[in-house]
Amino acid sequence: MSHIPANKLLSVPTDSLQILPLPHRDYLLSLVIPTYQERENIENIVKILTYLLDESIPGEYELIVVDDDSPDGTWEIAQSLMSEYPQLQVMRRQGERGLSSAVIRGWQVARGEILGVIDGDLQHPPHTILQMLDAIGKGADLAVASRHMDGGGVSSWNFVRRFLSRGAQLLGLIILPEVLGRVSDPMSGYFMVRRSCVVSTTLNPVGYKILLEVIGRGNVGKITEVGYVFCERKQGESKVTWKQYVDYIHHLVRLRLSTGRLGRFSQLVGFPIGRFLRFGLVGLSGVFVDMGVLYLLSDPTTLALPLTRSKIIAGEIAIFNNFLWNDAWTFADVAMQQREWRQRLKRFVKFNLICLAGLVLNVLVLNLVFNFILPNRYIANLIAIAFATIWNFWVNLKLSWRVTQVK
Repeated sequence: MSHIPANKLLSVPTDSLQILPLPHRDYLLSLVIPTYQERENIENIVKILTYLLDESIPGEYELIVVDDDSPDGTWEIAQSLMSEYPQLQVMRRQGERGLSSAVIRGWQVARGEILGVIDGDLQHPPHTILQMLDAIGKGADLAVASRHMDGGGVSSWNFVRRFLSRGAQLLGLIILPEVLGRVSDPMSGYFMVRRSCVVSTTLNPVGYKILLEVIGRGNVGKITEVGYVFCERKQGESKVTWKQYVDYIHHLVRLRLSTGRLGRFSQLVGFPIGRFLRFGLVGLSGVFVDMGVLYLLSDPTTLALPLTRSKIIAGEIAIFNNFLWNDAWTFADVAMQQREWRQRLKRFVKFNLICLAGLVLNVLVLNLVFNFILPNRYIANLIAIAFATIWNFWVNLKLSWRVTQVK
């Protein structure tokens, strides 16, 4: 069995979010604890989990704390505990953020046959780990701790939070019934899965709901749920925000596009339909920007500038709008790993050069249609935009986004 030197931090994987097969099994269970600003809780959670697992599977487990470079020094506290708890390992991420990707990075370095996750704030009762282990031992591929099974619940949520939780679940059943219909608590962040169910599968999560990704993309057969009571945190501050609900909806839509009929068609023809649809929606926002600026600059009732000059200015402003949205949404998986302003500037320059070539095409088509086919500047502009959009997507797909992928 291989060992990590005492108090040495784990290296952070930089490749795609894919779980690889184990050359040989070192542990039965690898339990990841994703943390951010959990200085007050980390020692307690490690102490309790170690006590429970030493009693049930001594020497057959590892605890992996994956910290997103917490300003309160959570990772330093965890690192200082490694000499006392030999089953503990710590990873400090400085170039990435997000709970879901933190869990996957932990699983990538894990050496266990079963992969698990538990929050680091003690809102997930640690003793439920033993029930999930028992479920896996009885043949389950995935064991999920659920608030909606017998013995489960929430301790003191207010009406608004309960309403949002149930509403999010109902929305998920509408958008992605074949995934969310398999479990009673699809928003649970407390579960275990056999490594074989997710091995060699590239996961692509958004936000906090890693379970959706495991069920949606993994090869999961039997699922067993065990009830647990979600506790209020005793130390630290809650991280629940509106952004989590937005990310949840985004995740559902992305899974729908990538795992349903469109997803299967996309894999069959090798065409990223989901990304294309996002690119198209961003382009639609650019149409409104382009049209609005063109009106302000060229219309006889406003500034009445020459059509070509107005179109160049309007097009460049629309390009800037589209870059911002594409960087934040369409190609967010790339942008999240290339956050430095120099990298972002490099992406903008590449994007702009291709779109400027598209703008030249746009101007040519606009003048051709306006002067020789249809003397209506707005219809001619729409036709020109359609031609330029096809150009922009195809060339960016083959050049820009391919060359900016993180190796």
